[in-house]
Amino acid sequence: MRTISLLTLAVALAGVPAVHAQAPAAAGDQIKGQAPDRGRPTKHDDEQPLLDFAGYFTGAPWTFEWDVPEGPLGQAGRITGTTTYTQIGGKFFQAITEAEGPDGKFTVTEVIGYEKDGKVVSRHVVDSRGFTFDEIATVGSDLGGFYNILFESAPFKAGGHSVRIRHTMRLGAPLAYRVATSVSIDDGPFTNYGNPWWRKPVPGGSGPR
Repeated sequence: MRTISLLTLAVALAGVPAVHAQAPAAAGDQIKGQAPDRGRPTKHDDEQPLLDFAGYFTGAPWTFEWDVPEGPLGQAGRITGTTTYTQIGGKFFQAITEAEGPDGKFTVTEVIGYEKDGKVVSRHVVDSRGFTFDEIATVGSDLGGFYNILFESAPFKAGGHSVRIRHTMRLGAPLAYRVATSVSIDDGPFTNYGNPWWRKPVPGGSGPR
């Protein structure tokens, strides 16, 4: 049996091409929030960026799928559709949702007011399934330019019950946001009503991600 010296083994391995790990994508290639480019790392005492509502929401329609439980708002099942935001003047926007679910096709029309400096959002919602409600929200953000919009509705009537809704909109990458929804019926505890994603088409792509 021949013994291979360490020197011989080193020479043999020297002829094998090296395998290099793929470098991570540069920060500029990643989808970011709305944080301003300060030209330096963020500091704990930096001012939090204000949400550019028009820059984030308006443009191409957002698509969504939402699995909902049965309740005063409708039957259980999956709802799919699109939501389109437009600026209708100054601080006001309109969002129109065209959707279809277990109860058939329906439309939701929202008039949204956004007080940017006050970090406050209001919206008046008219749902063609037979109910209308008003909500108010505060806007929270972090230094990375990501936002939480915390909506809570006034009580309203739906399906013969008194209903209140909480929506927490979590705005992540510019092409997707998530809505955590909970519902209180007849002053009962708030219970989960689903956590759907809204997504925008990828620029230059064939459809939403």
